[in-house]
Amino acid sequence: MTEKRHKNFNCAMEASLSVISGKWKMTILNRLLAGPIRYTEIKHLIPEITEKMLTQQLRELEEDQIVQRKVYPVVPPKVEYFLTDLGNQLIPIFKALEVWGSNFLTASTGETVNPDSSCYVAKSKASVSEDGKLESVER
Repeated sequence: MTEKRHKNFNCAMEASLSVISGKWKMTILNRLLAGPIRYTEIKHLIPEITEKMLTQQLRELEEDQIVQRKVYPVVPPKVEYFLTDLGNQLIPIFKALEVWGSNFLTASTGETVNPDSSCYVAKSKASVSEDGKLESVER
């Protein structure tokens, strides 16, 4: 972690939020849950993000060892981003957030959401109960 962005935490939760907070980091990480993905694919999946912001957020996630960037020695250049082991530890958290979000939408709007409809987290390797508790993680 870079000392410039991360310093003087009062608890582990502050450290965690420091790493994953940012306007687009959670959205980027959600896209990476499905597996390695190229920069242009991320940009296509998140059209609202500017290239400058996407680059900045990916660099910060890389500095924090949540995301790894792999450059292939080909022409034209090919670069893929994927979750590291540390990043994969976020999978159950994303699963729990998906369950919570579904519960929230049902409670606030009365609508139900198909968990496979739009979230990449549904394809990940963790199992979370309906109440958001981690049941298992496949490695």
